[in-house]
Amino acid sequence: MITSQDIFTISSKKEFEKITLKVFRHQYDNNKVYQDFCSHLKKNKSNVKCILDIPFLPIQFFKTHNILSSSEAVQQTFTSSGTTGLTTSKHLVTDISIYEESYRNGFSEFYGNIENYCVLALLPSYLEREGSSLIYMAEDLIKSSNHPDSGFYLNNYNELISKLIELDNSGQNVILIGVTYALLDLIEMQKFQLKNTIIMETGGMKGRRKEMIREELHEELCMGFGISVIHSEYGMTELLSQAYSLGNGVFECPPWMQILVRDTEDALSYVKEGKTGGINVIDLANINSCSFIATQDLGKKNPNHSFEVLGRFDNSDIRGCNLMVL
Repeated sequence: MITSQDIFTISSKKEFEKITLKVFRHQYDNNKVYQDFCSHLKKNKSNVKCILDIPFLPIQFFKTHNILSSSEAVQQTFTSSGTTGLTTSKHLVTDISIYEESYRNGFSEFYGNIENYCVLALLPSYLEREGSSLIYMAEDLIKSSNHPDSGFYLNNYNELISKLIELDNSGQNVILIGVTYALLDLIEMQKFQLKNTIIMETGGMKGRRKEMIREELHEELCMGFGISVIHSEYGMTELLSQAYSLGNGVFECPPWMQILVRDTEDALSYVKEGKTGGINVIDLANINSCSFIATQDLGKKNPNHSFEVLGRFDNSDIRGCNLMVL
């Protein structure tokens, strides 16, 4: 049996591959939807011998099926925001502590101790609905920071502007996590010159503004906040882990998560580093659902295992995950 300790203590490529193949066999045996999908591709436990042999479940299955590799009771259901009239994804989580362990470990991997920060969250469209995994994470990070000024902001922009200037001027390290359109709204109201604040955008125009390419967006945000780089978070309803970019749109994964880039013409083969293709995600924290997800995102992988998100496949619904269109 694979435990969360096995997943969150991975420290080498060899260990990652070993645990990943164990997770594949576990999910093949315990997830009927995934097993049927594998059988359709003539893949099974005997002919999947390395990571590149593993079938990746199209992310759309989370809209039409219950994706579970556990018989335990569901503790939490996360849902995607979706556009009105479109079917939303649902991620059934049987052990919420694994999600908590994943984002806490992931955050400290990139940013260190959460108690070193005041955490401000500007996530209006997420706050206004039920079932957001991003709100669940932000709420916990706010609480874990133990800072009296950490908190959520909905439409009270003036209050946020005052608080942000006051905290930054005092020398306090601040992280402002914001949905893209709300960050743009904020800098239209106030131009900042921040010295101690990290701006982390989580993507998403939600139909409020025209989509922008990342370079244009980040340039505008950098000018508005008076900083040199914009950080980003790459996560989605169907995953329990996040990749982070500390600037320039280059993302890195925590040790239990990995990206593969598939050929857009042949979903079962992979492109070379530096070439654009569809992003496949291995998220071992998804031990109780499915750890092998073929997303609708386009991206490329760099030689050092970092990756960039370049857009979306055509004809897919625009959801609230961290994406810019080409």
